Order: sequence, then structure tokens, then C-alpha cells
Amino acid sequence: MSAVSLLEVRSLRAGYGGVPVLHGVDFDIAAGEIVAVLGSNGAGKSTLNNNVCGLYRLFGGTVRFAGEDIAGLSSSDIVARGLVQVPEGRRVFPNLTVRENLDLGSYRRGRANRARNRDRVVAVFPRLGERFGQAAGTLSGGEQQMLAIARGLMAEPRLLILDEPSLGLSPLLVEEMFGLIRRLHGDGLSILLVEQNVVQSLDLAQRAYVMENGRIMLSGPAAALREDPALRRAYLGM
Repeated sequence: MSAVSLLEVRSLRAGYGGVPVLHGVDFDIAAGEIVAVLGSNGAGKSTLNNNVCGLYRLFGGTVRFAGEDIAGLSSSDIVARGLVQVPEGRRVFPNLTVRENLDLGSYRRGRANRARNRDRVVAVFPRLGERFGQAAGTLSGGEQQMLAIARGLMAEPRLLILDEPSLGLSPLLVEEMFGLIRRLHGDGLSILLVEQNVVQSLDLAQRAYVMENGRIMLSGPAAALREDPALRRAYLGM
């Protein structure tokens, strides 16, 4: 796997203010894969994302993207290389229009193709096209999540990290969101899906890692993990 990895993380240690949260995490994503990182709230999933994306400095370990060591680079430089995160909680700019939010997605990468990419994301998310001039803060929760993902796509990601995209959505919108993620992956996008929604994530992903207390406790093909007795007991109540 490591020879063809798009993203390769080894012995990643990280935390906040000297307090460790991640204790030697290893994982890989190959080009074209959709990989899920699963775990309950507080397992360390967002800490993992934020350190891979350069928002915090690692305590130790290595992060390689497309064969290049990116540990220590700024988050802006990491985006410029094509590793793009859609953060938990949507974080759209509420007072800017849908179109302005989209255009900000191409601030660091993809600016030359902004108009073409705008047309492309509206084809994926037609509701956004109907609301181009509307303030993002007036959108529904599901529409704001669509806007956050569409804004990430404006940066022409080579790898898109989705942090809890189903959080706070109704069951119907969760189904729609996972369908959209499946479509994006079907179009060839590499995706790291970081989720608490175990059942649907394992249905969607090719491989998965399960985190607990800052460590990877289980990993393997998603189909095999769906049948793992420990996972079924811990997360599915079975």
C-alpha cells in the first residue's frame, strides 16, 4: 500500500498545549480510494485531520502527500498541493452569498478555472445554483453542508477530507449527503471520510480505520469490518 499511497501517515503524535491526544497513528490512502476514519466523539478524529492539514504542529511522526513530506508546512501550502479539508460544523461565511463562498474556495488553488469549477459544482449541487445570490447564513443546515463541500471542490482537491459531513442533518438529508459523496468518489475523487456514522460509512468506504482514545484500534476492508464482532458490539449494539 505505501508504495502507491496518496497520503501516508506514520507514528503521528499530536495534541494541544503539550497534552497528547494522538499516540502513534498510522494510516494510508491510495489515489482513487474512499477511506473512512471512524470513532466516537473525542476519539481524536478531528485532531488527526487538523494535524494532517497543517492547522497544528505535530508532536512527532511523518505525513507524506503525493510522495512529499508535508509535516511542518502551513495549511495554505498544503491546500495548494491539493489536500483540502471540509471542516466539521460547515463554517460557511454567513454574511457572504453562496457564490462568494464558492469563489473563496479557489483563493489558494484553482483560481484560473474558477468559472468552470463553479459550473461543475452547481451541476453536482443544483440547489446552490438556485441560491447564488442568497446569504449563506440563510440556507438550511443541509444546504450549508452542501455549500461547504462545494467550496472545497472549488480548490480542485487531489484528496478531500470530509469531517463529520452528516453531523446535525436529518435522516433523509444524511441519506442524500452520503449519496452525494458516493457520486463524487464515482467521479474519481479520493476521499477521507471522518465520521461517527459507522453503518453508512462502512457501506460507502473501501477501507476503514477505527479510532479510540487517540489510537487506531481496528483497520481493514470496510466489508470485513462490518462483520467484526468487536465493532458490532461497540458501535452497533449487536
